[in-house]
Amino acid sequence: MSAGSAVPVPSTYLDAARDADPATRAANAAMAAKLPFADTRDFEAARRGLIAPVPDGVVRAESGTVLWNLSEYAFIDGEVAPATVNPSLWRIARLNLANGLFKVADRVYQLRGFDIANMTVLEGDTGLILIDPLTTAEVSRAALALYFAHRPKKPVVAVIYTHSHIDHYGGVRGVIDEADVKAGKVAVIAPSGFMEAISGENVLAGKPMMRRAQFQFGHLLPRGPRGQVDAGLGKAVARGTPGLIAPTLTIEKPVEEHTIDGLAIVFQLAPETEAPAEMHMFYPQLGVLNMAENACPLLHNFIPLRGAVARDPRIWAKYINDAIEMYGPRTEVLIGQHHWPTWGREAVLDYLRAQRDLYKHIHDQTLRLMNRGWLPAEIAEAIDLPPGLAERWSVRGYYGTVSHNVKAVYQRYLSWYDGNPCNLHPLPPAPAARKFVEYMGGAAAVIARARADFAKGEYRWVAQVMKEVVYAEPDNKEARALCADALEQMGYQAESATWRNAFLYGAQELRHGVFQLPARPAMAADTVAGLSTDIFFDMLEIRLDPAKAAGRSMLVNWHFTDRAEKLTLTLSNCTLTHRLGDWSDRASASIITTRATLDSIILGKVKVPEALMSGALRIEGEAVQLAALFAMLDPPSAMMFDILTPGEGGI
Repeated sequence: MSAGSAVPVPSTYLDAARDADPATRAANAAMAAKLPFADTRDFEAARRGLIAPVPDGVVRAESGTVLWNLSEYAFIDGEVAPATVNPSLWRIARLNLANGLFKVADRVYQLRGFDIANMTVLEGDTGLILIDPLTTAEVSRAALALYFAHRPKKPVVAVIYTHSHIDHYGGVRGVIDEADVKAGKVAVIAPSGFMEAISGENVLAGKPMMRRAQFQFGHLLPRGPRGQVDAGLGKAVARGTPGLIAPTLTIEKPVEEHTIDGLAIVFQLAPETEAPAEMHMFYPQLGVLNMAENACPLLHNFIPLRGAVARDPRIWAKYINDAIEMYGPRTEVLIGQHHWPTWGREAVLDYLRAQRDLYKHIHDQTLRLMNRGWLPAEIAEAIDLPPGLAERWSVRGYYGTVSHNVKAVYQRYLSWYDGNPCNLHPLPPAPAARKFVEYMGGAAAVIARARADFAKGEYRWVAQVMKEVVYAEPDNKEARALCADALEQMGYQAESATWRNAFLYGAQELRHGVFQLPARPAMAADTVAGLSTDIFFDMLEIRLDPAKAAGRSMLVNWHFTDRAEKLTLTLSNCTLTHRLGDWSDRASASIITTRATLDSIILGKVKVPEALMSGALRIEGEAVQLAALFAMLDPPSAMMFDILTPGEGGI
């Protein structure tokens, strides 16, 4: 996930949006008749234990800039969904407006509706244990202030990160001081592999993930019945300043028990589930089970639309089942780090069994049809949830969907390739689109046929074929407008918040172009500082431009005195590689510095000549090698690259 909620978007963007067409109205009416909307138990659970709401529904930076604003969702004010919103999605959008400080059980409180995630507060004997301090410092600080306004002001003695997504750790500097961590006053606890997982997801592929996340979360969509209404897991991701404080304790064993400030906590590792590094917790003295993000009241993602390594629903279901067996008989309350709790042992067990069966069903049925030779799109079209699951609100596809989760299972086992050699080496999108449109009789003929299909409500096909015209002729305004209209109707019908956001944001970019965001650093300084030196050099190496490195070779030693680390960096065959712990007598240059200095250079805070002049960086041997190395690296790329039209990769 990336930090960043709504930024000002011109109000005229919504003026261009069409109303729901008859086919969309019929589809949404059918959904309203299909599901048990008379069941209001979730609304009671979402309000249960409320002590106080988010003050004014707003969080501001010290400058006064609004970072979080629930009043943007004032339009979500009734049970009946507008025609432009799937009624099931409207329901979760209403539920996700529940906000404030909630008492869950004795010594257990939650702060919800300050961000897409929850911050859980456990009251220890002398202080507080905070679980998942939200995305940014400003919102986590505001959330803790609301807690202190209604509960005794005790020091924070521990922060626990349940997993390696930014909405569960990024706000840590709003609730604790790193000096207290270094002094041993505050423990920071995370699952095994936490720091490595952060590096893998947020660094090497961070920029395209952030760009794609704009479509998943709808950050840049206006709020409204024809715009963003929800993000599935919550309303949106909060804006502000993300940070990171490295763990002082990592949970390494499959199950570990620790007593923290008088509270026993049983940690159950659940790696390669919703995140590469994730863990559940059971609080035996309190009868509370915390499933982190592995049992939300919805269908989660096996691959999010922003991108990630394919997750394993088979092992996901296994870890849920293990939690049922190990903790179910002693659990009275189930909580997670999104949404609302479940109370009562039988209700908890029923809920968890449905979640277990949800993930295993999609996995097993995908494998069953894969083994019969079905293709990903065919399986995705055929599989749905079975009776017993389909009518349950807690497994609906508000965030993930059965369709794209099926494709994730296929990818995990058989890769992107569907086995048909015709799809092994096709033309790239832009030249292929030009040939398709030529074969179809030209853009005008294609658009005319697509308009007829649009009138029949065949929006999926219209979007599919208009995509070809847009790639063949990016400046064809008629094609862009028709493609936008089709995506928009698909968004109005989507039950998944992430699909709705993607469709509507796609329509917005086709109509108005790529929204230009203010320049900002690609990565937070805390994230860069938290990288292992191994991952740091992986990050540098993927920026090498082969054209600039052609015919060159290089062997350079690096010594980072603050970390007592050495490595050799090799350039050969237009490729950079490094080896930690190595030091070569054959190196043409040796660079002695600190990782902190190199971090500052990469972040643009310090220039190499300045570091040399100050003595923060020394070069022994051929000093020109460092300048030559940096000259071969691509500058940090802009995030707002084209997605709906051919961009830099369009041939």
